[in-house]
Amino acid sequence: MGGVIRGVFGYLFLVLMVRVAGRRPGKQITPFEFVFVFFAGGLTLTAMVGEDRSLINAVGLITSVAFTHAAIVWARQRWPAFGRIADGTPLVLLEKGKWHSDTMRRMRLTDNDVMAAARDKGLERLDQIEYAMLERNGEISIIPGES
Repeated sequence: MGGVIRGVFGYLFLVLMVRVAGRRPGKQITPFEFVFVFFAGGLTLTAMVGEDRSLINAVGLITSVAFTHAAIVWARQRWPAFGRIADGTPLVLLEKGKWHSDTMRRMRLTDNDVMAAARDKGLERLDQIEYAMLERNGEISIIPGES
């Protein structure tokens, strides 16, 4: 029965901490926020099934991670340069018909990845794309050209 109580408490406390730390729609979550969600979840799981099953320890760990996350979010807003380091910046993959090969190689993307995103927008040919951008959240945005 203790495991059930710890599980319910851990879940509710984790939901509270994620709400306090901030929220974004799923498609807009940055890698930084993604790490926070999984790390906090792992801490909750450890407190439920690990050797130290103390709820006080779990609350302390999760709260400290949530406050650290909140401090980093504050720093991102206060200093835009820090935000670019924490979240990254959008990267140009295709510009007016010219591939940015170095960027694509560094991001381990192929032209097929970009064209798949273009097809999602109803574009079938390279000449229909003005720009393709790799967004901070890992999605590829397509800006169609004027036809």
